[in-house]
Amino acid sequence: MGNSLFEQLKKSGLVDEKKAKKAKHSQYKNKKQKSKKGVPAPVDESTLLAQKAHAEKVERDRQLNRRKKEQAEHKAIAAQIRQLIETNRVEKGKGDVVYHFTDANVVKRLYLSEQVHKYLASGQLAIVKLGESYELVPAPVAEKIVQRDEQCVIRCEPSAEPELAEDDPYADYKIPDDLMW
Repeated sequence: MGNSLFEQLKKSGLVDEKKAKKAKHSQYKNKKQKSKKGVPAPVDESTLLAQKAHAEKVERDRQLNRRKKEQAEHKAIAAQIRQLIETNRVEKGKGDVVYHFTDANVVKRLYLSEQVHKYLASGQLAIVKLGESYELVPAPVAEKIVQRDEQCVIRCEPSAEPELAEDDPYADYKIPDDLMW
């Protein structure tokens, strides 16, 4: 009874060695393919935890890279603003005319020459903040700075005249823009 089916068929002459090997090989292939396609291999808790930790690490790395990129962009914009201000700054002049303006609800003052004061009052110049100091730049440069960062420009007024109503009784009395206070 220790004889296998293969040995019994061989003794009877129905099967030879080659056919037996082919049959075993095809059975082995079928078994292997079923295990691959049918039921997935059992998953360990450790592999699940490792996959989860890897996914979390990838997400943290992505967030860190995004923050670094934002910081690099911010530094590049600050460098552009600094370069615009330093290359286009206008001398304030050694004047005794005081120009008052507000920065973050604090009244500041600049001592300007009379000519520079007129340009500033007419809107041809603008006040910009460079670090802790204040500089004067032409209005077109101030507009470029506003495109990059609005908080750097303290005061930039267009030189457009305000529209007057036709029936305004005070139309003949214009208010000067360069009032001293």
